[in-house]
Amino acid sequence: MKNTFVILAIASIFISCTEANQSNLEGSESTKQVTDNNLEFKAKQTSIYVIDTDFSKGRLTNKQEISLWDVQKMHGHLCDGLVVGFLGLREGLFELYPDSIIDRTNTRIVSQSSPCIGDIGLYLTGGRYQFNSFYIDENIEGVYVVQRIDNGKAVSIQLKPGIKPALINILGAKAVKNELDACSLDSLRKMEDNFSHQLLKSNPKDLFKIKGLDNFHWQPVLKNDYKKTDVLNKNASKC
Repeated sequence: MKNTFVILAIASIFISCTEANQSNLEGSESTKQVTDNNLEFKAKQTSIYVIDTDFSKGRLTNKQEISLWDVQKMHGHLCDGLVVGFLGLREGLFELYPDSIIDRTNTRIVSQSSPCIGDIGLYLTGGRYQFNSFYIDENIEGVYVVQRIDNGKAVSIQLKPGIKPALINILGAKAVKNELDACSLDSLRKMEDNFSHQLLKSNPKDLFKIKGLDNFHWQPVLKNDYKKTDVLNKNASKC
């Protein structure tokens, strides 16, 4: 119990400092709405171009733009994990397709088990478990390993150390165990939203390490009992 109070006290200090930096952007419901809308605006401006076939038995001619906001509709909400996944995977895909848009018929991916990270992996690459182009492996280095099928080139995508505030992980682990009260959950959300803002205004090259993998072997892991952590508090009371 004492450790929980210390962690929440640290969280309170962190949030207070963030609010002080934002000065007149916090403190009212209307201002909160402006902040939320700003995050939505940034998500709609964060995108990647891909190419797919043009119908069910079609040719590779269908060029599309996918935004972070598009993915959140499939995922269910916008969050810091979705932002990390999108920005990091985009950097990795640029490494595999430096001279063209991303070919979603020619890409496969290994992802960490996070619901956010996994959904980004599915959406941006077109990878699917049933077609042997997507699987989950918590033992990979980083958040993804993504591979271009035609030439076998693969890269590992890692968030650089120190980028994500440690307190988010600490409180997130407690939330997964249902150890945060309603107000603490709201505080965690505010911290994650602040982190998302910081990520979206940063240069992705400063956030991620893209590492080439010379001897990557595609070895699907058949496992389907990972915990979907973003629904564990769906019935929590209001603060």
